[in-house]
Amino acid sequence: MVPETQFVLNSFAFLIWGALVMWMAAGFTMLESGSVRTKNASVICLKNIGLYSIAGLAYYVIGYNLMYTDVSGFIGSFTLFFNASPEEVALVGGDTGVTQSVLDTGFSQMSGWFFQMVFVATAASIVSGALAERIRLWAFFTFVLALTAFVYPIVGAWTWGEGWLFELGFSDFAGSTIVHGTGGWAALAGAIILGPRLGKFKKDGTVKNTPPSSVPITTLGVFILWLGWFGFNGGSQLALGGAVDAISVAGILVNTNLAGAAGALAAITVSRMILGRFDLFAVLNGALAGLVAVTAAPTMNHHGIAILIGFVGGVVCVLAIKLLDVLKIDDVVGAVPVHLFAGIWGTIAVAFTVDGTSFGVQLLGVLAIGAFVFGISLGLWKLIDILIGTRVSESVERLGQDVAELGVEAYPEFVLMPEDYDDED
Repeated sequence: MVPETQFVLNSFAFLIWGALVMWMAAGFTMLESGSVRTKNASVICLKNIGLYSIAGLAYYVIGYNLMYTDVSGFIGSFTLFFNASPEEVALVGGDTGVTQSVLDTGFSQMSGWFFQMVFVATAASIVSGALAERIRLWAFFTFVLALTAFVYPIVGAWTWGEGWLFELGFSDFAGSTIVHGTGGWAALAGAIILGPRLGKFKKDGTVKNTPPSSVPITTLGVFILWLGWFGFNGGSQLALGGAVDAISVAGILVNTNLAGAAGALAAITVSRMILGRFDLFAVLNGALAGLVAVTAAPTMNHHGIAILIGFVGGVVCVLAIKLLDVLKIDDVVGAVPVHLFAGIWGTIAVAFTVDGTSFGVQLLGVLAIGAFVFGISLGLWKLIDILIGTRVSESVERLGQDVAELGVEAYPEFVLMPEDYDDED
């Protein structure tokens, strides 16, 4: 293929795939705002547009360079800002003498940056849903800044930045652990520091089911995320300049779709047995868990393997939902079961589906990233709690953050009735 045509197709693919992944921000917003109670839906909308904006700026100013520029085993460069290469700037300015050196890079530098940026925003979105209905806005935004500027980029430097885990042979094609696991560990740490919502776990040991504000909106959010996942996994081919890339991307999209479907059916099959009820939200999360699980290696030629990975991911997710209830860890949208537990399964499964990968190295990667992200996140959440406080007051939580913090109700025509809390706890 003509080098310039290949350069254009690769760059265009990064931008289109990246736009699809960016649209996942809308999916997370719908999923979370539909899952929370009516009195907290507006805050969810603010949190999601805020975290996306923070992620983009933080990754531009420092995060990308830490992840990809001059990585020396553990971390990249602390230089600020990332821009188009001098050769690209010269070419745009009319200097055709640098054309070949630009084409040799394979794609435009900022198209690559854009595609990587939307991934870090996805990791931050995972944290939002788990901590909904009780996290203070500025505490959340402060943590997102640290996560997207430093924590996620360091994990990325170890792996996609060709740091020490990459050198050992760790494989995670599109980020079951690098993206989803990082977000899941950060969310788990936050949920532990924050504690459960008022009345979530009753004195008699039962779990109070909180009514969602909108089941259709939650379901729409899942479908938007599913659509965005085609960009997430397909774009991670990192090229679309020839027949081999086109065939590979087509297979990746098929495997992604099959795994999501298998995860949903798995949750339908086991939710009554594990949770004691036919649970719609477990089924929605099962679909997402299947997508997360296959993300580590969606390149297999035998599509039946993708079905198996997705199905097991769905089962793992439902089991993890039950486990969190037993441990009395309150995760409002099931982000930890979906992104952390299913992500661990998918990353470990790579050892059995991708030639040349090692079970020991895959396990080491999961443990190392988990220890780093969870440990750093616990410390960050604790520090934020000491400095500015992480949790809203009891009166704000009872009234709802929409009215108490924003003064903007998501559904003003509805009259909210006082909730019955288990105050004896």
